[in-house]
Amino acid sequence: MSIKTTTPLTFFTSKNVNTLGAVYFDTGISAGFPSPAEDFKQERLSLDNELIKNKEATFFARVSGQSMIDAGLNDNDLLVIDRSLSPAHNKIAVCFLDGEFTVKRLRVKNDEVWLQPENKNYQAIQITEANDFVIWGIVTNVIKKV
Repeated sequence: MSIKTTTPLTFFTSKNVNTLGAVYFDTGISAGFPSPAEDFKQERLSLDNELIKNKEATFFARVSGQSMIDAGLNDNDLLVIDRSLSPAHNKIAVCFLDGEFTVKRLRVKNDEVWLQPENKNYQAIQITEANDFVIWGIVTNVIKKV
């Protein structure tokens, strides 16, 4: 089975996002014992530079649902999706399947493609020639609220 990667829809693209030049402390923040404040070296950090490798092919979308919670993708998390990356076994992909978008882990074996959820309460989906299926992009990062 061949994997199509054409664009079914246009999402919010990274070229529409302003570069955030936030203050960045070039020292790890201890999750154990506190470190002295004078050790912090202050710089500027652009999240665009950290999270986006190809601005023309990078998009953002929000997660809706619980099927990928064991992979750390929770409802309302913001996904960073790179359309320039090739789909491959074990990658997390945003797919267009039979008229709907979904995010799942790709399982490719012996010319079969499966969309594997990361929640034991959901079943894997086998992709067949009968499906309208496009791999829309590969998830590279997840932005969460705490």
